[in-house]
Amino acid sequence: MSPSYAWADLIVNLVLVLVAGVVPTVLVLLNAEDPLIPLLIIGAIVLVLLVNSLFAFRRVRAIGYILREDDLLFRRGIMFERIVAVPYGRLQLVDVTRGPLLRALGLATLKFVTASAATGVQLPGLRVDEAEALRDRLVALAETRRSGL
Repeated sequence: MSPSYAWADLIVNLVLVLVAGVVPTVLVLLNAEDPLIPLLIIGAIVLVLLVNSLFAFRRVRAIGYILREDDLLFRRGIMFERIVAVPYGRLQLVDVTRGPLLRALGLATLKFVTASAATGVQLPGLRVDEAEALRDRLVALAETRRSGL
């Protein structure tokens, strides 16, 4: 994953802090007679989101993948690690998506669709050229390894 993806993750978290903290705070202060309890709740939400933002760079470093002989192995998570092996023959769709923030950073997300609904795998934060090359390679591998489809 590109280290730039950590900045995208951080920006999204900080926008959540603004939305979850500033907007409700203004509304509470304008409409409440005793704003102490709502302000404490809003403060707790903002604190949780700020701590979440501090882990942005570590969270991105915890995302990884490796192409093995018969499958793609994908890993993500800090406390609750998830490791998924996707056999090439089960890949039905490999999609490159880019939202406005990722586009501005020159990044993309590679998404895989298989027959199983539980195998929703996304590789976020790849450089665009790397994502497109990986997509083409995975499609070629999937074509050679189709298993009864």
